[in-house]
Amino acid sequence: MATDAHGRRIDYLRISVTDRCNLRCVYCMPAGGVPWKAPEEILSWEEIERFAAVAAGEGISKIRLTGGEPLVRLGIVDHVRRLRAATGIESIAITTNGTLLPRYANDLFAAGLTRVNVSLDTLDPDTYSQVTRGGKLADALAGIEAAFDAGMDPVKINVVVVRRLNQNLLGFARMTLERPVHVRFIEYMPVGGAEEGVACASTEGEGWTEADEVPADEILARLTAEGALAGFGELLPLAKADAPGGWGPARYYRYPGAPGTLGVISPLSHHFCGECNRLRLTADGRLRTCLFSDDELDARTVLRSGTDADIRELIEAALAAKPASHNMRIGTVRRMSQIGG
Repeated sequence: MATDAHGRRIDYLRISVTDRCNLRCVYCMPAGGVPWKAPEEILSWEEIERFAAVAAGEGISKIRLTGGEPLVRLGIVDHVRRLRAATGIESIAITTNGTLLPRYANDLFAAGLTRVNVSLDTLDPDTYSQVTRGGKLADALAGIEAAFDAGMDPVKINVVVVRRLNQNLLGFARMTLERPVHVRFIEYMPVGGAEEGVACASTEGEGWTEADEVPADEILARLTAEGALAGFGELLPLAKADAPGGWGPARYYRYPGAPGTLGVISPLSHHFCGECNRLRLTADGRLRTCLFSDDELDARTVLRSGTDADIRELIEAALAAKPASHNMRIGTVRRMSQIGG
């Protein structure tokens, strides 16, 4: 069992397999995108699998593949199959914008990936196009259908709540009444933008500002009041044992009789640093101990010139360096697409 210097069990590794994406979401990257890493700077599939195998031996029992958009990298299905074989870990999941799931969902499921989180911030086609800078809502919704059709479970939807956007929270809540989908509302986080030095806001004025943050308690109040007016019934909290197989800090709720659930993730208003259980490996091979910290360890060099014992030593160094709290830091040098969603 891996524990950090603060006694927290660390059993969850998020691996970004690419810094590239087929969308340009406003809270993830600037309008012009970010410079992509050269292919030789990105970890190979074999390097990722080797790191994950060593990490599994150190106590990692859950892996999530992220990006950028992980499904844009060729070979993702075979990678999932090899990753399971290399690590012995069955709990491998993916976070995706969903637009490519109609192409890959069945093959991913056959390779052993059953858990999927789809990032979807609005159910309004025009707002979706605005947020993603040209994406089509219908493509993301088709991805969710493909995940269900393939037999994936749980299927979760991640909604970053931003005050300035047109986000029909009740529309997302209604989805949980119709099918076993698990919608999580996430507070807008101040990641990226530090190089501009202004409240993490991008130069286009589209980045994080404190005014755009919607605290989890406000989200729950809206879901409670609007749900009651719509006849959904009382929004009831769920015990952890009844939550949909969560690996992270979401607090879950359900309307009476609903097959799905609603969750809130509150890294700012009710931070959960004391329960943090994760490390992050970026696509370019940096081991990151906290989303809000720019401190990273160089895993790529170790993978390319070191032994498995050196990799274990690097992981142990990351556990020792993991901070107790993000300390409400505003802004990071690297943006979300470069860190891994």
